[in-house]
Amino acid sequence: MKILLTGASGMVGRNILAHKDASDHEWLTPSSRELDLLNHSSVLRYMREHAPELVIHAAGVVGGIQANMANPVKFLVDNTLMGIHVLESAHASGVPNLLNLASSCMYPKDAENPLKESQVLTGALEPTNEGYALAKITASRLCEYISRTDAGRHYRTLIPCNLYGKYDKFDPKHSHMIPAVIRKLHEAARAEKASVDIWGDGTARREFMYAEDLADFIFYALPRLASMPQTLNVGLGQDYSINEYYQVIAQIVGFEGRFEHDLTKPVGMKRKLIDTTLLQEFGWNSKTSLTEGVRQTYSYFLKEAVND
Repeated sequence: MKILLTGASGMVGRNILAHKDASDHEWLTPSSRELDLLNHSSVLRYMREHAPELVIHAAGVVGGIQANMANPVKFLVDNTLMGIHVLESAHASGVPNLLNLASSCMYPKDAENPLKESQVLTGALEPTNEGYALAKITASRLCEYISRTDAGRHYRTLIPCNLYGKYDKFDPKHSHMIPAVIRKLHEAARAEKASVDIWGDGTARREFMYAEDLADFIFYALPRLASMPQTLNVGLGQDYSINEYYQVIAQIVGFEGRFEHDLTKPVGMKRKLIDTTLLQEFGWNSKTSLTEGVRQTYSYFLKEAVND
C-alpha cells in the first residue's frame, strides 16, 4: 500500500519505519516543514495530491507530567487541530483506511482497572494531562463517526499503553518516565551518587510497552482493519509500580545507591492498566519483556542519546 505516516520522525513513527515489514509498502513521510498539520488547507491539498491508500496518524505534541502541566494550551489545541485536520482531510480525499493512535490518558482518572475501551467518556479525566486526553478523545470519536456514516471508510483508533524504546526522548523536561529514569540513573551511577529521588511514594502503577511491539501490532492490523474493533487497547495487560521500574533500570544501568521518595511531587493516576481482552481476541500479544526492553533502550541511549 501507499501509506501516509504522520509523525514519522517521532519514536512510534521511526519504529514503524524500522520494522521488518515496512519494506512491503510505499511510504509518505513528510516533515513538519513539508506538511503543516496545523494548516487544514495544506493537509487537504497534500492528501489529494498524493492519494494515500492508508493513513497512520502518529503525530502529536507529547511529553510527561511536567510538560503537560507547563503547556496545557499547546497540548490541547495543537493535538486537537492535528487530529481533526488529518481525519477530515483523509475522509474528504477518499482515503479508505486510517489508523489513529490515541492514548490511555483518555480514560477517566477514577475508572476501574483494567481499563476497558467502553469506559472512555464515563468520568472526569486526570488533571495533569487533561488537555492531551481531550484532544485524543476528539480524534477517536471522529474516527468512529466517519466509519459509522460511511461504509467505505475503515477508520480505527488504537489506545496504546505508555510506550518506551529506541528513538525515545531522554531529556527529563520532555520525556516520559522510563527514558527520564534511564538518563537520571545513568548519570547518578557515573557520578557515584549515594541516592536519587522518586516522585511520590513509588507505589503508583504504570504499564509500559516496548515501542517496537506497537509497530509489530500495526503491521499485524493493516490487512485486518475491516475486522478490527473500532477502538482497541494495545498493551501488555500487566503493570509495575514506579519503584519496580526504578529497580529494574538501576540494575541495568549499574546504579547501586538508594532511593528517596519526594512526597511533595505530583504522581498522576494511582494506576493505569488497560484491558487486553479484545486485543487477544483480535489475535495479537506483545513479545518483549520489561527487562529486555529496558536493556535495548539503554543500549540505544548509550549509542545515540547519551550526549544530547
